[in-house]
Amino acid sequence: MSGYYASILQGALLTVGVSLAALAVAVLLGLVGAAAKLSGRPLLAALATAYTTVVRGVPELVLMLLIFYGGTIGLNHLLELAGSKATVDINPFAAGVLTIGFIYGAYMTETFRGAILAIPKGQSEAAWAFGMGRLRTFMRITLPQMVRYALPGFTNNWLVLIKTTALVSLIGLHEMTYLAKQASAATREPFTFYLFAAGLFLLYTSVLLLALRWLERRYSLGVRRGTA
Repeated sequence: MSGYYASILQGALLTVGVSLAALAVAVLLGLVGAAAKLSGRPLLAALATAYTTVVRGVPELVLMLLIFYGGTIGLNHLLELAGSKATVDINPFAAGVLTIGFIYGAYMTETFRGAILAIPKGQSEAAWAFGMGRLRTFMRITLPQMVRYALPGFTNNWLVLIKTTALVSLIGLHEMTYLAKQASAATREPFTFYLFAAGLFLLYTSVLLLALRWLERRYSLGVRRGTA
């Protein structure tokens, strides 16, 4: 039994890797999507709106299977049209990271867009009037305040993203949910091993929640809060 527990713990490390890599993709897509929506250019805003609408309207599992299986078929078909006899198999880790990052990039887009809109526009205009460029204005004026406004939504998105990593077990990635399923099938004790995996997820999310709440308090220093 101890061997199964050790195996699930190793899978937990892979789960952490998937969640962190997917988070990086989601943050990048979220920043790009928010910038596109706020750019004032109709085409970019329409593309970003279509992205967030489609992703938030299609189940995560469907997108996961579509990218993993459909992506493999599509790439091999393109290679065949190009006259190549080579075949491509999408790595389950890459498919899981890109799919989860792509999904939560849409949610991060709305989180970051709302955070930026919460900052008075006059602050950016004042910085431009003093000769600061747009990039410097974003880094010095907009970003620090955006982090404070975005942290509550960012926290919720990341916690849900972590739980979504369990879906990568369906495409063969040996993370802790997959290994818990294998252990429960071998020992016929599903409650024991699924409960162990659930406890690991709870531990991971609890530690992250504490860290993010500390970060939220740090970025809220000097901010007067309303009283009920």
